[in-house]
Amino acid sequence: MNAAALLHLLQFASPALPIGGYSYSQGLEAALDAGIVHDADSARVWISGYLHEVSARWDGPLFWRLLKAFEAGDDASVALWSERFLASRDSAEFRAETIQMGYSLTRLLAELGVGKRDMLACEVGLPSAFACAVDALGIGHEEALLAMLFGWVENQVLVCVKSVPLGQVAGQRMLLSLRADIEQAARTARSLADDDLSNWSPGLSILSMRHEVQHGRIYRS
Repeated sequence: MNAAALLHLLQFASPALPIGGYSYSQGLEAALDAGIVHDADSARVWISGYLHEVSARWDGPLFWRLLKAFEAGDDASVALWSERFLASRDSAEFRAETIQMGYSLTRLLAELGVGKRDMLACEVGLPSAFACAVDALGIGHEEALLAMLFGWVENQVLVCVKSVPLGQVAGQRMLLSLRADIEQAARTARSLADDDLSNWSPGLSILSMRHEVQHGRIYRS
């Protein structure tokens, strides 16, 4: 990976990117409220389980397909996998989250002169917008997939640091311990055939729906 591509990846995978990622917990705040996550061990179980059962089997594989579709200039496949990702957001919060972040990233790319400006004309999920940036900036696909998965894990750990709460060192220790899980999730995401994809996670869906009416919440999902 050349230096320019690496620097582009670091910029667009950074939590400092102004697209609002820090304001979402993706169901974790509801799990905290229900007592499912209550300490470092239960937090790690939650993050690892989500990573292998959801990210590795649905979010990651769809992102991988979007990367390949953008590379091939296959607009039909970009539209297909974008639509399937949006259709898989089975709570109002999950759908609003990806559309808001996707729109924010697409608008940022347009203002920076990167990617396709016509993407602003339709609802775009975050994976589609990120894949567009990866293609426009010549970032390697395997590195981009790892960055996407790491970014999700990092945000979950930060939620735990703030809300469990965990100490900063405990959060970094957890993030470091999840390295092998992230690598395995990336391998799974790259290897699954279309018929093997699955976002079956009813418990997470129920928690997300409960979060929509949860009292005293900090995060938007």
